[in-house]
Amino acid sequence: MGQDVRMKHPIDPDAAWAAFDARDRTADGRFVVAVRTTRIYCKPSCPARRPRRENVAILADGAAARAAGYRACLRCRPDDAARDTAAVARAVELIEEATDALSLAVLAARVGYAPHHFQRLFTRALGVSPAAYARGLRAGRAAAALEREGSVTEAIYEAGYAGPSGFYTNAAPRLGMTPSRARTGGAGTAIGWVVVGTSLGPLLVAATERGLCRVAFEETPDELARRFPHAAITRGDEELSDLAARVVALVEQPGVERPGHMTGDLPLDVRGTAFQEAVWAALRAIPPGETRTYAELAAAAGNRQAVRAAGSACGANPLAVVVPCHRVLRTDGGPGGYAWGVERKQALIERERG
Repeated sequence: MGQDVRMKHPIDPDAAWAAFDARDRTADGRFVVAVRTTRIYCKPSCPARRPRRENVAILADGAAARAAGYRACLRCRPDDAARDTAAVARAVELIEEATDALSLAVLAARVGYAPHHFQRLFTRALGVSPAAYARGLRAGRAAAALEREGSVTEAIYEAGYAGPSGFYTNAAPRLGMTPSRARTGGAGTAIGWVVVGTSLGPLLVAATERGLCRVAFEETPDELARRFPHAAITRGDEELSDLAARVVALVEQPGVERPGHMTGDLPLDVRGTAFQEAVWAALRAIPPGETRTYAELAAAAGNRQAVRAAGSACGANPLAVVVPCHRVLRTDGGPGGYAWGVERKQALIERERG
């Protein structure tokens, strides 16, 4: 790809080329692709025909490309991509700073875009609309507030809801249990468990009536009880065994879907911060056999600067293989960490690659 890589935040040349070759929209705004033969620079998702790799240089942004004598592509308008990325990042800041909900019109005006256009930009970048992101943020705050505040009512207002109706409509379903039970650490919630054998070791599978709440290698029911000290924990029934069989398939036959046993629609009952949930959703979107770097994962979750936070979200992942954090590697290609052992991580990746 050449040696004239002048990026503010260096990127793996192979990863950059792969993103460009795949027309990966999530890479837009992270770098520009300059073509030496045409003296034009593009954003990674440009729809134009791909040049030969040896004729391509990766540069930090449009300013660096123009300084090197390149001009912007009139087809993909790469400078707009950088502006779009900055606008989404600023909108996230505004949403997180706001004490009251911001309408789409107000939010778009604050970042200089028409409402419907900005709605599409924001949703494409983060996978959720501005309104959905704000709801997720308030729900995450509500979950934290329920653990701190003396009453559910106090937690509702502390989280930024105008009143109980908004909370029970939007946040309560995300908690996986009633607010009062969340406040008391899950008291009254029933969790069933089974331990199943896999070729990578015993696997604990636990679920509430809503869905999977814990999947972990080498974990015992006693450890499950420590994680959910106030829940009613019992050995699972036949229905949970059927669910566990679908989880085992992710270990033994990753990427294989059979009628009536689709793994992508496994019911989940987990909650985290808004960013953690965005990371977990981005992880589930990675196809079997493919990997991402922690930087790419952070970008897919909507905050390219939050690389360490993305790694922490992987570490906090409660659902081994179901939320496939094993598909994330360091920028240098190293395996990075894995809560259930690096050897298992490498084995899972090798199986998925076939």
